[in-house]
Amino acid sequence: MAGGNPVFDRLNKQIEKERYAGFGAPQGSPQQPAQQGTQAATTGYATQDAMTAQQLNDMYARQAAGPADTGRVTVDDIIIKSAALFVVTVVVAGASWAWTAANPSMTLLFWMGGMIGTLVIGLGIAFMKKVSVPLIMVYAVLQGAFLGAFSQYINSIPQYEGVVQMAVLATLCVFVAMYIGYATGFVKVNAKTRRMFFFAIVGYALFSLLQVVLLWTGVISGWGFGESGALGIGLSILGVGLASYSLAIDFDSIDHAVQVGAPKKYSWLLAHGLIVSIVWLYIEFVRLFARLRD
Repeated sequence: MAGGNPVFDRLNKQIEKERYAGFGAPQGSPQQPAQQGTQAATTGYATQDAMTAQQLNDMYARQAAGPADTGRVTVDDIIIKSAALFVVTVVVAGASWAWTAANPSMTLLFWMGGMIGTLVIGLGIAFMKKVSVPLIMVYAVLQGAFLGAFSQYINSIPQYEGVVQMAVLATLCVFVAMYIGYATGFVKVNAKTRRMFFFAIVGYALFSLLQVVLLWTGVISGWGFGESGALGIGLSILGVGLASYSLAIDFDSIDHAVQVGAPKKYSWLLAHGLIVSIVWLYIEFVRLFARLRD
C-alpha cells in the first residue's frame, strides 16, 4: 500500500515492531507466560467468585480502548495538526506578502530563501528516522515566507491581477472535489497507480529542477519551457494533474495509517504531506492562470 514512499515503508516497519495493530494477546493465548496459565488452572474460578456483581457489571460496561487511548493515529489528530500547519503557513505568508509589498527589494530574499530552505528541510523530513515536529514547523514557516513573496510578486504585475485569487479558489475547489472523488471511490488509489505516480513525480521533479537551473543561467526565460504557448500550458496542466492526484495519495495514506494503527507521532508527518500537496497545487494553478493570461 505504501508503494515507494520511504516514509510509509518506515512507518509499516515501526507498526510491526511495536505491535500497534492489536490490543495485546488475550488470556490463555500462547503469548501469555506459562506461570499465568498454571495459576489460572490451580485457582479455577476463585478470582471471578471474589468479584462482586457490581464489579463484573462495571467491567463489561466499560468502553473499549480506542486509538487515542492506545497512542495510535486518528483522523481527528491529523485534522487538528493539518489545521495548525495550515494556519502557520497562511499567517507567515500574509506577513511575507505585506513585508515584500512594502519592501520590494526583500522579495527575492524571501522567495529564494523560502524555496531553498523548504527543499533542504523537506528532504530531511522525508528521510530522517525520527519525526521532528520542530523541523516540520520550520518548514511551514519557510513555506509561508516563500508563498507570500511569490504571490505578492505575481499580484504586482498588472496583467496577472486576480490570478492569485483565482488560484486560491481553484485549489479549494479541487481539494474538495478530490476528497469527494476518493471517498466515493471514483478516484482510485492502489499499488499500480502509486507506482505510476511515483515515476511520474520523479520525472516531473527532475524536469522542474532542470528548468530552474536553465532559468538561473539565462538559457530560458519567463515561465520556462514552452513559455505561454501550447507546450507551456500543457506542462502546467500536467503539473495541476499530478498535484491533484497527490491529494488522493495523501487521503489514501491517511486512511491506511488509521486502519493499521500507525503510531500517533506519524500524524504530524501525514499532516505535513497534505499541506505540501495543497501548496504545490496552488503554485501550479498560479503558473497555469498566468500563462493563460499571456
